[in-house]
Amino acid sequence: MGESDRERAVEGWIWNENVQPFLALLARYAGYYFDNTDWQAVELGLEATDDEHPDRWYSYPLVGSDHHFEVRLARAVGGNEVSVRVAGTSNPELLLRADTLIAAFATRLVT
Repeated sequence: MGESDRERAVEGWIWNENVQPFLALLARYAGYYFDNTDWQAVELGLEATDDEHPDRWYSYPLVGSDHHFEVRLARAVGGNEVSVRVAGTSNPELLLRADTLIAAFATRLVT
């Protein structure tokens, strides 16, 4: 039996200043418009996170007309990095896109 949708995931880290554009682009892949209300919720949710403690990650669903992503985020305490895990789809193309976004937003060149 294959992995369930929730078990298939890509993960990595991105710079804190790239979280909003990362989520906005990922949301587009789902067919969801990520607006300022979404960003305010994520920004508030990230405040108490700690990537070294699995129970202190923030989870945000991106449920669009085309696909669904479950995004988990947590800040690195004392750093400017945010750990990211994207799950919720078994579509290999979307997982590759999410993985590529993570790699791209781990550079300081993206603004």
